[in-house]
Amino acid sequence: MSELIVGAEAPDFTLTTDSEGSVHLSDLRGRTVVIYFYPKADTPGCTTEAMDFSARKSQFEAADATVIAISPDACAKHARFRAKHDLTITLASDEDHAVAEAYGVWVEKKNYGRTYMGVERSTFLIGSDGRIAKIWRKVRVKEHAEAVLQAVKELG
Repeated sequence: MSELIVGAEAPDFTLTTDSEGSVHLSDLRGRTVVIYFYPKADTPGCTTEAMDFSARKSQFEAADATVIAISPDACAKHARFRAKHDLTITLASDEDHAVAEAYGVWVEKKNYGRTYMGVERSTFLIGSDGRIAKIWRKVRVKEHAEAVLQAVKELG
């Protein structure tokens, strides 16, 4: 699959969540949607990112935006992650990494000389028309949620 670009239609998906049953991207047409992919619940970077987005949830909602965090973790792990850190955003489970593959974020990674497949921390801003408005790849967590919120407000 070719890499997604700004202006392309966002790949639709239906994923199970730990708190809402399931989330269907197509059901959110007409709203701005922030989808961010993270490698693994309850690791330092992923925890910081989830807490930062949760802390701004009301601001995203005020801008008519929905935040969906996606990882390959099972819903049970998401439920523990949510409870442990009082997370308020939607946590969606992509255990077969089909959605990560559709968005081009299931990639070969290297750590301590070991090569493996995993999620590249990435964020996609999807406009109310269902098209990708902005993409952040290889995200650095610090101040990222605030930068995404600013982009949502600018998209207006």
